[in-house]
Amino acid sequence: MLSFVRTNSDCNFSLGLANWFDAHRTYKFVIMIEFFSQHFAWMLDPTVLARQTLAGVSNGMLLFLISAGLSLIFGVQRILNFAHGVLFMLGAFVAVSLSAQWGESGAMFAWVLLAATVVLAMVGGLIEWGLLRRIYSAPHEFQLLITFALVFIMGDVVKLIWGNEDRSMTAPQALSGAAQTLGITFPNYRLFLIFTGVVVAVALWVLLHKTRWGIFIRAATNDRAMLGALGVNTRWLYTSVFALGSALSGLGGALAAPVVSVGPGLHVQIIIDAFVVVVIGGMGSVMGALVASLLVGVINAYGVLAFPGWSVVMTFVCMAVVLIVRPWGLFGSPE
Repeated sequence: MLSFVRTNSDCNFSLGLANWFDAHRTYKFVIMIEFFSQHFAWMLDPTVLARQTLAGVSNGMLLFLISAGLSLIFGVQRILNFAHGVLFMLGAFVAVSLSAQWGESGAMFAWVLLAATVVLAMVGGLIEWGLLRRIYSAPHEFQLLITFALVFIMGDVVKLIWGNEDRSMTAPQALSGAAQTLGITFPNYRLFLIFTGVVVAVALWVLLHKTRWGIFIRAATNDRAMLGALGVNTRWLYTSVFALGSALSGLGGALAAPVVSVGPGLHVQIIIDAFVVVVIGGMGSVMGALVASLLVGVINAYGVLAFPGWSVVMTFVCMAVVLIVRPWGLFGSPE
């Protein structure tokens, strides 16, 4: 039978090892406290929280303008329009050009927004009438290729007309400067973006729920074949829906022109964010597009502070979590 006797040196060694582990845990705890104090100290500052929230909401409202049209088009026509980002970019270029010719006063800025919206509605209507109307019965892969080809075609058209240089546009004097309330200083133009997004969201709700045309749109979202069997001219309904979606995208581009650099690559990032919003909110749901746009905007705003190197990934993490819990999106419905 073997027996072991603990000597004083063994006891001292065990005690020293325990003290080392305790010191190591304390050191790790201190390191964690320092990390959080350096990277998340802003969470204790209500001014920073309010400012980032407003920034996220204003960016979210811009996202809503493009994603609402994208979601509406998919809900009615079942087409994933990859060219939607190019329409946003085209609206920004139209706004920059008209602003340079008409001036930058408040009244002229309103006319610039209206003109960009109307021009893009006409462009969208022509695209649907001349091209997309002929491929509704084609496989989804073919539809994706067509809209993807439009990205390159329209991108080159933009370069031919406006060149490769980035352009800028100044906000009108009435919307320049910043407002200060409760210790928070925030740009007036960002507040204007929030106000405009709310107005558009309310107008869309009224249009979709209080008008005959809106009833047709919601009916087409649920059962397009039955709507056609009831005698509704679905061809022109599709054209009007695509024109409305393009108009919203053009309005978003015109509103974004004073706060972004307007160049040939403007559509790349915005269409990625718009698709993320549509997936999170639910394909075909305008309300889902609104909620998801605000969610993505706020996540991006706080992600820049919390994880500067990973802020772009945060929206995709959010999308993955939503798809795990609800594969059809927050406000979507399983088909």
